[in-house]
Amino acid sequence: MAVCLFGASSAFADLPSIRFDRLHPMGASAGTSVEVEVQGSDIEDLIGLVFDQSGLTAEPIADKANWFRINVAGDVPVGTYDVYLSGRFGVSNPRLFAVTRGLVDVLDNGDNRTTETAQVIEINTAVNGLADGNAEDVYRFFAQTGRRVTIDCQAQRLDSQLDGVLTLTTIDGRILATSSDYYGRDPFIDFLVPVDGEYLLRVNDLSYRGGQPYRLVVSDQPQVENVFPAAIQAGMTVELAALGRNLAPIGGAPSNLIEGDLPLEQLRFSFTSPADVLSLGEYQFRDHPTHHSVLPTAATCTLTGLQAAVPGVESLWSFPTILVSPHPVLIEQEPNDAAEQAQQVSLPLVVAGRFESLQDADWFELQVPADGNYVFNVYCERIAGRADPYVAIVDDDGNRVNEFDDFGHRVNAFDGHLRDPSQEVSLQAERTYKVLVQDRYRRGGPRYHYVLEVVPAVRDFHAAAIHRSNPNPGGTTIFKGAATYMDIVIHNLGEAGSEITITADNLPAGMHVPPTTINNDTRGTLVMWADEDAADWTGPIRLIATMDVEGRSVQRLVRPYTRVANNDGTSQVSRKLMVAIRERAPFDLRIEPAEVEVVAGQSAELTLLAHRMWSDATNAITVQPHQFSGNFQLGNFDVVPDAASMPFTINVQPGTRPGRYTLTVLGQSQVPFNKDPAATDRPNTLVATPARPVTIVVKPADQ
Repeated sequence: MAVCLFGASSAFADLPSIRFDRLHPMGASAGTSVEVEVQGSDIEDLIGLVFDQSGLTAEPIADKANWFRINVAGDVPVGTYDVYLSGRFGVSNPRLFAVTRGLVDVLDNGDNRTTETAQVIEINTAVNGLADGNAEDVYRFFAQTGRRVTIDCQAQRLDSQLDGVLTLTTIDGRILATSSDYYGRDPFIDFLVPVDGEYLLRVNDLSYRGGQPYRLVVSDQPQVENVFPAAIQAGMTVELAALGRNLAPIGGAPSNLIEGDLPLEQLRFSFTSPADVLSLGEYQFRDHPTHHSVLPTAATCTLTGLQAAVPGVESLWSFPTILVSPHPVLIEQEPNDAAEQAQQVSLPLVVAGRFESLQDADWFELQVPADGNYVFNVYCERIAGRADPYVAIVDDDGNRVNEFDDFGHRVNAFDGHLRDPSQEVSLQAERTYKVLVQDRYRRGGPRYHYVLEVVPAVRDFHAAAIHRSNPNPGGTTIFKGAATYMDIVIHNLGEAGSEITITADNLPAGMHVPPTTINNDTRGTLVMWADEDAADWTGPIRLIATMDVEGRSVQRLVRPYTRVANNDGTSQVSRKLMVAIRERAPFDLRIEPAEVEVVAGQSAELTLLAHRMWSDATNAITVQPHQFSGNFQLGNFDVVPDAASMPFTINVQPGTRPGRYTLTVLGQSQVPFNKDPAATDRPNTLVATPARPVTIVVKPADQ
């Protein structure tokens, strides 16, 4: 069951914050340049574009507002990259930009709405298109008999809102293939050319909406669907089998697996997993994992692994995801369709399987070495599998011990809900258990692969960070002299409950991120601020989360995420946490003392200091607790106009777990503001800022 954690948060206008809504075109070939248009809000006074890849640069195009020329160096690897807008009001949310190789880039000519005006393209072309309302884009291409052509309309996977539909016909209009939701909402056609000739390809939005970009790739390049097994023990070298299309020219061979009406080819290759993936619990990727669901989600926030490069393959979304585990990996063995045929396994268990066909059910039989709690994980959506699996556990008396399904946190702008089951289950050593893994809808085929993990419950966690904007996309900008915050989301594993401390590195001069402790919770607030005299800056920082487990320090990279679209459940991972420092804030809040000890059941006496940096920021500041857990109580209060401080009390409830807790409050005030600094009309704008935090060290009541 999903854990829904939408908390109460303030709605406020706030100072302007750049929002990046659309990039078009959304890609280019390595070694080329492309002119792109950017759209968004609060994008006046743009400075430029910022990338997470050093081989990408951009310069503005003279006399064309909000147009840039992106230059792609010849050595930039094939993949997707984050592009940010940087301007007067900080740094935006990212949008994706695709880098390809071996394709000719062309633009939708804008006049291809009918069969008669169809735009002529060649195979191995990437068309940067823009859907028109109530219309289709029509393309014409020539293909030879026996050639296997893949037609891939990339939209959702590149942050476009297009819900694409593809229709392939003969020149006289006979339909050969159609597609809609293949990779999430994006359509894909696998086409074996029946006869030499010209073919027509139509692209439209499902609802015939206009204005949304797409990148249409018509190609006979090698393409990979997935690899098997999709799990590997860290530091080991194994043979993997890639399934895909057009693999024969690079050493592939036919397989007996069919997707749609055509068999997939198989390419075996040797792969070595880097051992360092485990040290910080990372997920390393070439393509952003945007194709596993009909909406981009934060599904991979609980996956430790990487995307593998298949030798000879450089197509987008052909870098399959692999779970990296400290344990050996088994392969599911058929027949195991019934409980009586259960495959016998032992713990710790990591087994790679596939629902081979419709109605396929996979049973496993196991015993545990000791009474206790064990974590059951099925990785499917997280490794781009198409199944919606569930798990059922039956004991040796035939009693169903447990059954579970979807999981994942939803916190403000962060949506980590996913189809994969994950749960901690109490088992007994003297019993024999049978475990069923099956797709909820009994589907099967080569795209329905998964990994089942069963391990003793030990303390571990995954951590994620996302910008404060809710529910819309946003960046992280600090206005000088004041603070901002990010939501921290924790997925605890095993025996949860330890303190997790977030620290930051790679900070510029004048920027501060104090150690922040999240105690026995799934969420927290990370506050960061900049000195009043800090220089303007835009760049990446890194967050590390640390937990002490029986004297052993466990560190995990805090993965940055962003909301993709307005008002829907979309979250997407980024490679870097991009932050900007910009002009001076109207006021700043800080809590003193910065750390205080309190006995559970008593109160912390604190003072809120208000520093008003704008001469006209004199109005009252309304203060409220910001995402407090239930163990801490504080009522709303005001810092009266012109006041510089206000005492307040945080009550610590009896029974509060001893330890460190980092808390902050949110202050809101009406501030005169106009984007034009020379304007005399400055209407009030409600500005919100968190206070620099306090760490409350809770002591047991007997102390």
